[in-house]
Amino acid sequence: MTQNADRVLAATPGNPPPDAPGGTQAAVPGGTQAAVPAGTPSTAPDTQPQPTGDVAARTAARTLAARTAGYTNEVRRLLDAGLEVIRRNGISSRPRVADIVAAAGLSNDAFYRHFPSKDALVTALIEDGSERLASYAAHQMSKEPTPAGQVRRWVEAVLGQARGEVAASTLAVMWNGSSTRNATPGLHPGAGAMSVLLRPPFAALGSAHPELDATLASYAAFGALSDFLWRQAEPTDAESDQITAFCLRAAQPPIPQPNQGAHS
Repeated sequence: MTQNADRVLAATPGNPPPDAPGGTQAAVPGGTQAAVPAGTPSTAPDTQPQPTGDVAARTAARTLAARTAGYTNEVRRLLDAGLEVIRRNGISSRPRVADIVAAAGLSNDAFYRHFPSKDALVTALIEDGSERLASYAAHQMSKEPTPAGQVRRWVEAVLGQARGEVAASTLAVMWNGSSTRNATPGLHPGAGAMSVLLRPPFAALGSAHPELDATLASYAAFGALSDFLWRQAEPTDAESDQITAFCLRAAQPPIPQPNQGAHS
């Protein structure tokens, strides 16, 4: 289950625009740049974009941008710490907020600034994991030139959640997520979003209803994933091939039925 990175614009309060007091740069013959003393009139038209809004609005915007970057870092630390504590506890005990903030190196105030409850953090973890899985599956599918190959890659990405160390983390998050108010019994939270990736290859394979067929195939594959996780068993290559074959059959166009009313 990629981390999101915040990008800060290069133009910050510490980097004044070129026409700020202290000198500008003017072109001289030969393509070099020479400093022009402050206050020297310029004969070239001013092509620099002018700031919009008053100084209060610009200062508030800078403050908000800095605060947003700081809060984003806090949330990421809480998510990473929450996942680590949940993985460590497994399905034997549910994590406490105190354990999560201690692992993140933050305070209770920081936790409740972003999450009204522990369930809210678990819900965010599930959403984060689902987005990462979808991103990984899309990347793997992009390597395949054929629709059938893309479906196979999709199945491998799904079943990969039941292999190795990832399996324990996935099971622990699902177990904690089953008690949240947003949980739907028997439905893996990633099944719906992942089904969207199957629609293009299903349509290319001849599915008459790629959206519905992709949804049904996704629910079946994630149902198998849940079974592997709860049995703590890794899918074999044969089982992976069987699930892939099932999904491919779901994408096949309907077989024309003989006209029952026709007479020979």
